[in-house]
Amino acid sequence: MQNHRASIADLAKALNLSPSTVSRALNNHTTISAATRQRVQELAEQFNYHPNHLAASLRTGRSKLLGVLVPHIEGTFFASVVHGIETVASKAGFRVMICQSNEEVEQEKSNIDTLINAQVEGILVSLSRTTHDTRHFEKVRKRGIPLVFFDRMLETPNVNAVVLDDYQGAYQATTHLIEQGCRRIAHFAGPQHLNIYRNRRLGYLAALNTYGLPEDDALVITSDMKLADGTAGMAQLLALPPAQRPDGLFSASDFSLVGALQTLKAHGLQVPQDMLLAGFSNEIFTSFTEPRLTSVDQRCEQMGQEAVRLFLEILEVGTVEHQPRRVVLPPQLLPRESSVRP
Repeated sequence: MQNHRASIADLAKALNLSPSTVSRALNNHTTISAATRQRVQELAEQFNYHPNHLAASLRTGRSKLLGVLVPHIEGTFFASVVHGIETVASKAGFRVMICQSNEEVEQEKSNIDTLINAQVEGILVSLSRTTHDTRHFEKVRKRGIPLVFFDRMLETPNVNAVVLDDYQGAYQATTHLIEQGCRRIAHFAGPQHLNIYRNRRLGYLAALNTYGLPEDDALVITSDMKLADGTAGMAQLLALPPAQRPDGLFSASDFSLVGALQTLKAHGLQVPQDMLLAGFSNEIFTSFTEPRLTSVDQRCEQMGQEAVRLFLEILEVGTVEHQPRRVVLPPQLLPRESSVRP
């Protein structure tokens, strides 16, 4: 059996039992005697037998498999979302199949095909940064597979999604900087075709408007939100004439924020004495930088849990009868030393 994956037929032949008897014994069926069940299970362990879930799904029409598609597993956010997904999914009897798009739309399309071919009963997805054309999700709908977006979602009607109130989170972070005395607040913005970054920019602008502060296009820098983008973005801001430089920065990502912190230190500037900083996502490293970085917590584990609950709701009602809805989670601003005046 070393070079051959043991099957129910192999066990049945070795024990001189019918395959159906072996199958029931493996599932602890009460119609099979305790002695026979013990014989079957001991041999299964000896043969290192593992059930073929795909074959079982073909027989029952249920795979009990939930597909999850994320842009990446780097950092805290998506890893924590996946943890929340697996917690609720496993309690409901589902196994989770995880794919990464690596922020590439072509990989995202390929992953969707992979999940469909794996006969998943639902797909939870957060869009890649490069996704503009979203027609590949139509094949999911046409097959009647429940589809739930989380964090980054389609901006179309009749979409099931679990998102954070990014607008409110950005408004809170920018307001906090203003209340700490900032009057020229820069913003590192992400790709504006994605709902999360567009709403964070709108929240930033709304806070400026509330406090009567002018908008300045020179203080808004759009990028892919990577650490290197933050390094370059801060260098661009420091190249402005002294009177036009910002005294605060709200970044739509913690990754670009830590890049900005590195540039400030390289120029001999101090945080928060020379500039106040606030970010978004509450990545784990924000608590270990010097100084610690203010950030907006995204309720990531709760987001994953709610996404599975919404999927289960759709599965119970049916994709045709279910009325699409959006679950919006409240953000939480976590002020730390980077944004508090000494």
